[in-house]
Amino acid sequence: MTTNESVSRRTNMVKPGDTVEALVQALLKGRSGDLEKLRAIWMWVTHHIGIECEEVSGYSKGAGYKLGAHFSGNGDHAWNGVRLEGRWHLLDSTWGAGNTSKNSSKFKFEYNEFYFLTHPALFAGDHFPLDAKWQLLTPPISLKQFENTVHLRSGFYNSGLLTTHPGNSLIQSDGKTTVTVQSSSPALFLPKLNGQHNCGGIMTLRPDGMNLDVYPESTGLHTLEIFAKAGDSAKDGDYTLVCEYQLRCRAVARETRPPTNLDNPVGPSWLTERKGLLEPSQRDPVVFAADGRCSFGFRVAAGVHLTAKLSAAAFPVTDDEQNRHVFRSRRGDRVDHRAQVPKAGLYVFKVYTKDKEEAVTYDYACNYLVSCTNPKVRWPVYPLRYAAWKDQYELVEPLAGVLPANRKVQFKMRIPDVSQVSVGGEDTHDLSLDADGYWTGFYSTGGCKDVNVMIQVSPGDRSRSFVLNYQVEIQ
Repeated sequence: MTTNESVSRRTNMVKPGDTVEALVQALLKGRSGDLEKLRAIWMWVTHHIGIECEEVSGYSKGAGYKLGAHFSGNGDHAWNGVRLEGRWHLLDSTWGAGNTSKNSSKFKFEYNEFYFLTHPALFAGDHFPLDAKWQLLTPPISLKQFENTVHLRSGFYNSGLLTTHPGNSLIQSDGKTTVTVQSSSPALFLPKLNGQHNCGGIMTLRPDGMNLDVYPESTGLHTLEIFAKAGDSAKDGDYTLVCEYQLRCRAVARETRPPTNLDNPVGPSWLTERKGLLEPSQRDPVVFAADGRCSFGFRVAAGVHLTAKLSAAAFPVTDDEQNRHVFRSRRGDRVDHRAQVPKAGLYVFKVYTKDKEEAVTYDYACNYLVSCTNPKVRWPVYPLRYAAWKDQYELVEPLAGVLPANRKVQFKMRIPDVSQVSVGGEDTHDLSLDADGYWTGFYSTGGCKDVNVMIQVSPGDRSRSFVLNYQVEIQ
């Protein structure tokens, strides 16, 4: 029996509903060497696939491509045009089988559906045939357009991304560069500037993409890489390089450059919603606090716990100061954080969450950039909160943790379900409960080093619990 007859007999044993694996097993049955196996598959293809196919040569933005490169001479790659039902289509079986990583010459076999019958407009992103007719585009693009257009890799489209702006790979920058990406569904992005995660930028997420403002810290040529992945798993290993830019920076925007401790993405997004933080009171990623005060509120999903801190960019802030420049309160499922900065500058307000009360660590949820340019701002810390102070309590005044000496100070706060609220220093004075449910009254700081707010839960209690502590200015 000839090899041809053997192949035909074996393939006749394969039923129409069987899988490709079943066909391969039938073809390779009894074949001992790679040469015999390859010949059997080759013969089956030549006898059963009669599809008109043409080899296409040209330039490609493959493993050896460098951003900004120019192409000349003979082509560096070849692919195929196939004719199906009277129309020509493009495919690249080499790139469909795998790829060579950017930092390695070793080929990695990893099936990529993108290069099978790819739309000509997308195929032209990294394939430029020497014969313009094989672009299958009307009108065809020029070689200069191919060289200058941003390289949208197959991972760009495989991640559900649609378009990016700017469209050219080289961007002229006067200190700030904005890049936007549109996606078909929520996606996560990871920008790198010159290979570093800290790209000196502000990235905001949208359900249909992202916006990135980049502020290079020096003039000259910079490389901006954008990695992406579909879904909300933020492991670095899951990200794919989707596009690259070159930034030619002619000036440095030092006053507006984000601090190094700012994490991306900035501001609320679909990602913060998935972490249980809903209906944010601040929707902009950058908050301008003219008087040094601002607030951040969320409706928190059931079972979610959160914490927050305020850190400075240009000067050190101790852990105690970080905690005491933010004051938290809660009403029902609404949690609010009031912040007052110690002086003018750039600050980062970070929010962390966990979904179990017994969990030890909090995960990063989101952050905001807080800007205060008023040189007259001098806010002290908030009052010290003792363990007896609950999030459900509300402090109206005084908000400053340091009180003026020899001054009559007004106190106002909402502390429900207690029989008495008192203020004590040199002596003790009881506050009065008004019709709106607030405990109010005045207290003189004369002769005091510090002042405490105390509560008595039941009328019969002999002891009182400390809830707040204020320092008094030293004269």
